[in-house]
Amino acid sequence: MVKGNRLLSASKCRAFTLVELLMALVVAGIISAAVVTLAYALGTANDVTDDLSRTQAYVRYGTLRISELIRHCKLVCGMPGGDLAIWRADDNDNRQINVGELVYIARGPSRNYLRLYEFSSNDAVVKLSDIDTLTTEWWLSYGCNETYTQIIPQCANVEFVLDVPPPDSRFVGIWFDIVENGVTRRYQINAAINSWSGHLLDGVGEVVNSDDD
Repeated sequence: MVKGNRLLSASKCRAFTLVELLMALVVAGIISAAVVTLAYALGTANDVTDDLSRTQAYVRYGTLRISELIRHCKLVCGMPGGDLAIWRADDNDNRQINVGELVYIARGPSRNYLRLYEFSSNDAVVKLSDIDTLTTEWWLSYGCNETYTQIIPQCANVEFVLDVPPPDSRFVGIWFDIVENGVTRRYQINAAINSWSGHLLDGVGEVVNSDDD
């Protein structure tokens, strides 16, 4: 009787069959694949979120920096080479445009970025009528150096939209495209000049060094 019970217990404790092992491996493989897929999806979502956050940060920074520049500038001087030349301020109160007072909003030859170009302090006077004719690296002839700040590094189709041609412009719009998650979105930066110095322009649109008002 005891021997029969031992045989019965042994049969109940038998090992897994080959079919059961294969089934277990299949189930484990399905679970592992699901975990890997979920981990990949979460990682991709995090990457997309990071890229989107970075892009939005550039847009916010660019909007603030360019809007402040335009609001407080004295004149939009022209569009040499397709860039936007801004008389930032009259730092030395001489009612003339000095090289160090100019800022260029550049969009690049392919219109695929936005940068601010500034020039080392220099009292050399630039005629307003000459700004549109200034060529590449013109600042070297004035003994200046240029530096730039990257505002929007990766964009496309940058356009400058003015209410009227310079130097009478009072409103500036900057439009550009950015690809986000495979979708192209159109952005705008708009600003009006609050301290436009049209009273410094003479009858032919040149800046005069005296104020008759």
